[in-house]
Amino acid sequence: MWEIPEPRSVCEVRLDEDTVTTLRRHGNPDGPRLVLSHGNGLAIDLYYPFWSRLASDFDLIVYDLRNHGWNTVGAREKHNVPTLIRDQERILEAIDRHYGAKPAIGVFHSASALVSLFLSADSNSLAAQILFDPPLCKPGASQRQFDDAAERAAALTRRRASRFPRQEDFIELLSYLPAFTRVVPGVLELMARTTLRRSANGQDYELRCPREYEAQIMDYVRSFSPLVDLGMLPCPTKIVGADPTLPYAYLPTVDFGHMMTVEYDFLPETTHYLQLEAPKACVAEVREFLDQNGLL
Repeated sequence: MWEIPEPRSVCEVRLDEDTVTTLRRHGNPDGPRLVLSHGNGLAIDLYYPFWSRLASDFDLIVYDLRNHGWNTVGAREKHNVPTLIRDQERILEAIDRHYGAKPAIGVFHSASALVSLFLSADSNSLAAQILFDPPLCKPGASQRQFDDAAERAAALTRRRASRFPRQEDFIELLSYLPAFTRVVPGVLELMARTTLRRSANGQDYELRCPREYEAQIMDYVRSFSPLVDLGMLPCPTKIVGADPTLPYAYLPTVDFGHMMTVEYDFLPETTHYLQLEAPKACVAEVREFLDQNGLL
């Protein structure tokens, strides 16, 4: 059982007139600063098996995307990639303002990684970023494959169960899904605790990020992924992908042919949920990247 410790401190950041997200500080305040967020439909506390391995040496600032994790659910029309980009700009500003300015390294997965790729030099205060399996594609045959996969994933998400009488029922469902067969022990239980909340009726549990919201981001990803220009990134960046020889768990992994302008590696025998499957190897990737860029 993974037990997430109480944060050293929390800070609410107003994203718009109706929405706040809660920053949490963990780890060593005197260490290099890492800013961490998560993938679509998930929560940053779910990644504790990964980021707990960094807590002794790093100043960790973790947060959930709007309508995920600790956050309340707001208007669905604001749940889109452009809004998430603006959110991240405000969050990075708030981190410097609240915790003091010092070099920060972004450590993002999937949806939050894609969002970080759209920050401009003016709005990106990160000293560097390491991105785990962002959903990327380029125009052409690969984009058609990507679009087909995204459409199927969104359709499945809209049809899946969203309420559960008990957390154990959700865990049992996850145990049958191929996407979660490689995760480390205890992750399914942790996923139930971090991505479900008590329903308003108090009788059952519901997804913290509603399924319609999660599917909507998948629809937006299809439009935004081809627009990423890896040659124009404002800070040193490394992308760590899933094993391209394995069937993908979410969307097709990054094509090697698109990686000429950015540092890229992949972790063998991992899927899109690589930080939950190989947390030790992912931490090694983070440390190696920071060491190579003089950030340790």
